Amino acid sequence: MSKIFSILSGMVLAGAAMSAHAEMKAPDALIKDTVRDVLEVVRQDKDIRAGDQKKITDLVDEKVLPHFDFTRMTQLAVGKYWRKATPDQKQALVMQFRNMLVRTYTGAFTAYRDQTVDVKPVKVVDGATEVTVKTTINKPGAQPIPVDYTLEKANDDWKVFDLAVNGVSLVTTYRSSFGEQIEQSGIDGLIKALSEKNASQAKSPARKAESK
Repeated sequence: MSKIFSILSGMVLAGAAMSAHAEMKAPDALIKDTVRDVLEVVRQDKDIRAGDQKKITDLVDEKVLPHFDFTRMTQLAVGKYWRKATPDQKQALVMQFRNMLVRTYTGAFTAYRDQTVDVKPVKVVDGATEVTVKTTINKPGAQPIPVDYTLEKANDDWKVFDLAVNGVSLVTTYRSSFGEQIEQSGIDGLIKALSEKNASQAKSPARKAESK
């Protein structure tokens, strides 16, 4: 579970700060500019650092979600079972997987303080539709954490559909647990499990607030 949290924490740094009509950026420039913009907001907003869920969610909705391909991420995480799912099941899987990722990693916003991120330049070959951008998260007194983002060119934008922390892929990590769940209780069982997890996580901030 700690590996998953590390991966999802890294996802915080991959939200995009581009407007819908901005000129398409190179993938490494996209990641670099996003890191700067997102961390700047976090550092300046004491409410976000204190765990204000509404502000965190708003920041994620604005800067992160529009530039992740959650449909492809879900498809890769579900693996071979995806083609067996009905259209309604696919829609439910994408929604619940998206909600789970959002609720899991928004907590990482409160943990960022003095981190810096190095983004390695990447040369995109003409006609390429996929590329990996390698980055390193640096924190004083801790080992650097390599985070690799895999993006796909979709229309006039680059979208993240997988990332790996210390070589551990997010979609591969979930594919194993999702496969076990489907084998035990079917696709509907996985949807139910994700829904229940999301409902449980949704109650956590309220309980935390009430205890203050």
